Amino acid sequence: MSTLPPLLIQFLGTLVFSFLVGLEYHSYTRETRESGRPTGFGSTRTFTIIGVLGFVLYALDARRLLFGAGILALTVLLGIYYWRHSIKGNYSLLHPVLVLLVYAIGPVSIELPLWFLVLYVAALVLILGEKPAISRISTLFSGPEVSTLAKFLVMAGVVLPLLPNRQIAPAIGVTYYQVWLAVIVVSGISYFGYLTQKYLFRGRGLLLTGVLGGLYSSTAATVVISRRAHNIGDRNAVSATLIVATVMMYLRLLALVVALGHGRAAVHLLVPFSLMVAASLLVAGLLYRNHRKAPRIGAGEEVQHPLELATAVLFAVLFVLFAALTGYVTGHFGAAGLQWLAFAVGFTDIDPFILSLLAGKYHIDESQIIAAVLISSGSNNLLKAAYALVLDRSRTVMPAVFWLIALFAVSPAYVYLVL
Repeated sequence: MSTLPPLLIQFLGTLVFSFLVGLEYHSYTRETRESGRPTGFGSTRTFTIIGVLGFVLYALDARRLLFGAGILALTVLLGIYYWRHSIKGNYSLLHPVLVLLVYAIGPVSIELPLWFLVLYVAALVLILGEKPAISRISTLFSGPEVSTLAKFLVMAGVVLPLLPNRQIAPAIGVTYYQVWLAVIVVSGISYFGYLTQKYLFRGRGLLLTGVLGGLYSSTAATVVISRRAHNIGDRNAVSATLIVATVMMYLRLLALVVALGHGRAAVHLLVPFSLMVAASLLVAGLLYRNHRKAPRIGAGEEVQHPLELATAVLFAVLFVLFAALTGYVTGHFGAAGLQWLAFAVGFTDIDPFILSLLAGKYHIDESQIIAAVLISSGSNNLLKAAYALVLDRSRTVMPAVFWLIALFAVSPAYVYLVL
């Protein structure tokens, strides 16, 4: 069976996609046409012809001189267009730049894969078609937020690929790459939770605060909610929220285990975690059914976003410290020492410890890793119960305190009776 020549497919793709961008541009400038103002640089047909011209000139000359001459000619025309409109106070470069991007559709269709061509044209169409949404995002997304996003992109896209995948030191069983990958994984989950909390659910209820806050730090969420428990006054709603925040801790830990490539450990953790999550949701549901109203948490009580370079560096230092400590403890005290270490770590930040345990190379088997994760998460629940009890001072959080202590008791019991 004969197939269509590649050149014909590329030409048809250029023709169709240039026409689609022209259609969207026509819709974009409709408002200015109706008001009698200038309509922009050409019509749908103009954009289609520019796209075809770029394709033909690029395909005709292997040295690309004709294509370059076309760019120069378009630049002159666009310069005149921009000059005439700037006299009238319109300094937007959108129209000239868009014309040059359409002119490049032909070379893109010839030189690059089809998926990139589709993505390229889709980006142009979305930028034109989503003007109101882009304006709203520009208004909501403040300067510091853009800076924070840039930091995350540098951490994930620049620093991570440059780090060597070799062990830091004989006593530290993790590599440079693994340390920073753990930072990226935790920061990514934390940042997603922060953005969701701030931009999608700004007028959220208290229970949703527990869900989103627990996504990146159940301990921090417990501190914030417990401080405001007396003012909120509804013990059932507050306790349900604290329990839900801890539920999110279990889900986050399970996601981290999977992300670090420990599929078997995740499967074994699924049983105890599922039981604790299901029981916790049942208790939280029963408590929340009887709450007096739907309390809300104010903007001043939000958990601050965790994505800062100082936080990332501190996490990396803790990761390396726990990696060295885990290697020493497992080498000298075996499984029993690791369990005591896991218990102690639960009263700090458990993420660096668990990630160093998952990423490192120690003389321990899968069951010992599972036991350490369970024990550290259990003692972390004891820490949160203490925080809630001390910070509230009004017995509003007592149902949650009792449940967190129960979860703490279940974790070592599962380790010693089941594993």
